[in-house]
Amino acid sequence: MILSINGMAVTVEAGHPAEFAAARELLRQRAIEVGLLEPATEAEDVIAAAIEALLEKEVTTPKPTEAECRRYYDNHPAEFESGDLANVRHILFQVTPQVNVPQMRARAEQTLNELLAEPERFTALAAELSNCPSGEQGGNLGQVGRGDMVPEFEAVLFRLGPTGLLPELVKTRYGFHIVSVDQRIPGNKLPFDMVREEIAGKLSAAVEEKALMQYVSLLAGQAEIEGVDLAASPSPLVQ
Repeated sequence: MILSINGMAVTVEAGHPAEFAAARELLRQRAIEVGLLEPATEAEDVIAAAIEALLEKEVTTPKPTEAECRRYYDNHPAEFESGDLANVRHILFQVTPQVNVPQMRARAEQTLNELLAEPERFTALAAELSNCPSGEQGGNLGQVGRGDMVPEFEAVLFRLGPTGLLPELVKTRYGFHIVSVDQRIPGNKLPFDMVREEIAGKLSAAVEEKALMQYVSLLAGQAEIEGVDLAASPSPLVQ
């Protein structure tokens, strides 16, 4: 495929679409035209800086208003909820290739039964038996959220049910766990003031992307392009 912009042959790098290479060449030529780049320049960092300066100079992107940010916040409530949390302790009976799994499970079940009868021994037994470094802190994993643990462990932590020592072992890829869920804290919607800057950044990025596409389309409409379609628009009033 032959790709050229205003008679200038363009090399399409592996892994990059032709549209990317064509748009970059359009911007490079425009940077030369407005005096931001010397025509003979080949240094990639210099070309990139010139294109950035060009976009800053010629592409106007309005900042999102308070009302626009508020509207996005109201229309996307799930994006602004703090995750569920749980305060958790555990005792891990780790399964490795050398371990006799039935014996390990039996030992874990015996320990669980002892704790169901005497839950106050959890800290001592965690220090004595757990194969997790948390055993040195009585099995305490602290406050964990969704995504912090492996899915099979997490499914137990955040399911509805009473807190305290779970009456069954939890099996994960690491082994058998005795788990105590000491507290569950449901997620809450974050206040608007806390996430306003995040929303503004997201909306600005979307506006900037659209403005850049319009600018490249305008340049394409004024150029001679072979080998790719950039949806050229000959009008400066690109919608």
